[in-house]
Amino acid sequence: QVQLVESGGGLVQPGGSLRLSCAASGITFSMYTMGWYRQAPGKQREQVVTITSGGGTNSADSVKGRFTISRDNAKNTVYLQMNSLKPEDTAVYYCKGSYSVLNYWGQGTQVTVSS
Repeated sequence: QVQLVESGGGLVQPGGSLRLSCAASGITFSMYTMGWYRQAPGKQREQVVTITSGGGTNSADSVKGRFTISRDNAKNTVYLQMNSLKPEDTAVYYCKGSYSVLNYWGQGTQVTVSS
C-alpha cells in the first residue's frame, strides 16, 4: 500500500519560514520524481517545485529563491523549505511521487501565511 504523508504545515507570519516533510512508504522512493504542489481556495492546483531521482530540481517562478526542495532517500522523505513566506503562498500543499505512469498523492497539509 502506497502512502505519502505530509507534515509541517501551519500558521506563519509574512516573512517567516516553514519546513514541510513528506514521508513515503510502499514505493521504491529513490526511483521516483518527487514534487510539491499547492492549491489555494478557488484556484487550480499548481506545481511548486520538483526533484528528480538524480537530484535535479525545477521551481515555479513565484517561489524561486525562497523555496528549496530536498530529499533523503535513506529516510524515504522529501522536504520543502519555505522562506520569506507571503500571504499569497497560503494554500494546501500536496506531495506527489511520480515514476513512469505511476502517480501518487498525499492528503495535503495547510499552510497559512497571515499576520
